[in-house]
Amino acid sequence: MERRAIHCQLQNHSDSSLVQENFTGMLPVLPLEVLEEMLLNVPPQQVVCVCRLVCREWKEVVDSDSLWRERCRREGYQTYVTKLPKDWRLFYFLCKKRRNLLKNPRADDKFKGWQIMENGGDKWKIESVDEVPLPDNTVQKYFATSYSTCRKSQLIDLEKEGYRPSFMDDFQPDINISDWYAPRRECGAKYEICVELLNHKKQPIKKFSPGTVIFQNWDDHKWNQMTHVFKNYGPGVRYIRFIHGGKDTLYWAGWYGIRVTNSSIEICPSVDR
Repeated sequence: MERRAIHCQLQNHSDSSLVQENFTGMLPVLPLEVLEEMLLNVPPQQVVCVCRLVCREWKEVVDSDSLWRERCRREGYQTYVTKLPKDWRLFYFLCKKRRNLLKNPRADDKFKGWQIMENGGDKWKIESVDEVPLPDNTVQKYFATSYSTCRKSQLIDLEKEGYRPSFMDDFQPDINISDWYAPRRECGAKYEICVELLNHKKQPIKKFSPGTVIFQNWDDHKWNQMTHVFKNYGPGVRYIRFIHGGKDTLYWAGWYGIRVTNSSIEICPSVDR
């Protein structure tokens, strides 16, 4: 009942019917805990773009850590116990917006979203996960390489994804990279990955390129995860280019080269600065 009353009170504040001859322009004074509870039940964009402009008191509540820390708690956005965000509002919006920016990372839609850069041997192929499942058992397919180099890429336009240039320059949120790869047991394989942060001219600012990973034949063929976090990369990042691939080492016909799937690029809140 209390929450419903709060909603009604907010609706009354925004209702155009308030604009009457006897309206003085003064809003009733609310206890801070009531005002905060009211704002917790308003969409976050409206809290920042509308409610924050009502008066000084509302602005102070909207800008407070307690409001956004409570939103994080209610919506399940957790942080590390010993590392707290310096800016809870930024942390909240980054968590809410967080998603994989790569399209079709699990081969569910054939090669849609990917640019084939090299298609050597018997070319790229999509196969189903076999007797060695990934840690994430929802992944059912992977991209398989052949006996000559296979590479594919994606170019992410950060502004089109909703990350404005001013935001990237001012806050420089962490950029998390992840890729899963595995050889086949009976054949050696090579795996390569290169991720670049690019400026507006699509020239590299930062690069992650750890070098070729080589598996011998009859090597452990479990799935491995490649990870990297870009931090404090400076202003100017407008695009991200993701490239990966590989081949087998024995030049066998078919698809005995490295397998890749479940790739991801995420813009994440940083809590350890």
